[in-house]
Amino acid sequence: MTSHRTLDRKIWDIAWPAILSNISIPLLGLVDSAILGHLDNSQYLGAVAVGAAILSFLYWGFSFLRMGTTGPVALAEGAGNHHDSFLVLFRSSAIALVIAAGVLLFHAPLLALGMGMMAPAPELAPLTDSYMNIRILSAPAVLLTYTVVGWCIGRQDTRWPLLIVVATNLTNIALDFLFVMGLGLNSDGAAMATVIAEYLGCTLALYTVWRHRHQLNTQAVMRDMKIVSAYSLILSSNRYLFVRTICLLFSFAFFTAAGENFGTDTLAANTLMIQLLLIGAYGMDGFAYAAEGLTGNRLGAGDLPGFYRVVARCTLWTAVSAGTVSVALVLFEAPLLNALTSLDSVKELIGQYYPWLVVLPLLAAPSYLLDGVFIGSAQTRHMMTTMLISTLGVYLPLWYLTTGWGNHGLWLSFAAFNLARGITLYACYRQVSQRQAWQAAVH
Repeated sequence: MTSHRTLDRKIWDIAWPAILSNISIPLLGLVDSAILGHLDNSQYLGAVAVGAAILSFLYWGFSFLRMGTTGPVALAEGAGNHHDSFLVLFRSSAIALVIAAGVLLFHAPLLALGMGMMAPAPELAPLTDSYMNIRILSAPAVLLTYTVVGWCIGRQDTRWPLLIVVATNLTNIALDFLFVMGLGLNSDGAAMATVIAEYLGCTLALYTVWRHRHQLNTQAVMRDMKIVSAYSLILSSNRYLFVRTICLLFSFAFFTAAGENFGTDTLAANTLMIQLLLIGAYGMDGFAYAAEGLTGNRLGAGDLPGFYRVVARCTLWTAVSAGTVSVALVLFEAPLLNALTSLDSVKELIGQYYPWLVVLPLLAAPSYLLDGVFIGSAQTRHMMTTMLISTLGVYLPLWYLTTGWGNHGLWLSFAAFNLARGITLYACYRQVSQRQAWQAAVH
C-alpha cells in the first residue's frame, strides 16, 4: 500500500509543473491586460477582452482534444500499453488538424457569429474584429498543442507542458512589449504576438513527442490509424466534453458581455478581475491534472483502492491551494490593483467588487478537482450533465433575478454557478462510487 508521503510526492511531481504552466496562462493575459490597461484609452483593453472571449469560446470548444486524450492515455499507460497511448495521440492529432482546417476555412462566419453574440459597443467593434482576424491564424498550432499536452498529462508528465507554456508565454510577453509599446500597434500588436508565440509552442510540443520515438512502433501505429471507425468512436465519446466546454465558455463569454452593458470601465474592471481569478483557478487545476493522470493510471492497473487514495490526497491539496489563493488575494490587494491598471476609475470599480474575487477560489475548488477525476476515469458524461444544470438551472436564472443589483448581481450569479458545479459533480461522484462503476471505461 502506497504511503501518504509517497503518494503526495507523486501528486506534487505532477502538480507543481502543471501549476506553474497553468498560472503562466492567465499571467500572460494579465500582462496583455496590464500593458493595454496602461494605454491612454481603455477601448484597446475592451477590444481584446471581447475578442479573446470569442476566440476562447471557439478554441476551447475543442478542448476535448486535450481532455479526451488524457483519460484514454492514462488508462493505456496504467495497463502498460504504449501502443494504444501513441495511437490515441495520433488519432486525436489528425482530428485536430481537420478541425483547424475547417476553422480557417470558415473563420469569417464563425467570428461574425461571435461578434453578433457578444454585441460589443460600436467603438470596440472594428478593433475587436481586427484582433480576431489576426489571432485566428494560430488555430492549427493551438489545437495540435492541445492533443500533445493531453498525452503528456495522461503519461503523468507535466514538465514538458510547463516548458511549452513558459516558452510560449515569455515569447508572447516580449513581443507584446515590442509590438504594443514599441511599435504602437495596440490591440493588433497583442494579437500578432500571440500568433507567433503559439506556433513556437506547437513546435516544442511536436519535439516532445519526437523525444519518445523509441517507444513507438511506427508501422503498427500507421496500420491502426487507417481504421476509420476509431475516429467516429473518439468523436462520439468526446461529445460530452464538447458540450460541457461550450457551456463553460458560454458562462465566461456571457459574463464579459453582461459586464460590457455596465460601461467600458466596468468591462475593463471585470476583465482584470477575471484574469486574477484565473491565476488561482489554473493553480488549483494543477492538482486536477494530478488527479487525471494518477486516477486513470490506477484504474488502468485495476487498483480501485489506489484510485480512492489518489482522490483523497488530491482533495486535501486542492483545499490547501484554494485557501492559499484566497488569503493571497486579501494580503496583496493594494499592490495587485496598482499593477493591473493606472486608470483610477477602473481601479475604484475593482475595489468595489473585490470581495467576490476572494471567495470564488473556495467556491470553485471542488469542481476543478472532480473534473480531473472524471477526465482521468474517462467518464465524462457526468461533466456535461452537471455543467448544463449549473448553467441553465443556476447561473442564468439567478442573473435574471438579480439584474437590478447591477454588476454585483452578475458576480453573485457567477459565484453560484461555480458552487453549483462542485455540488452536482460530487453528487455524481457519490453515485458512481455506490454503483462501483469507476472501471467501466477500462473494459
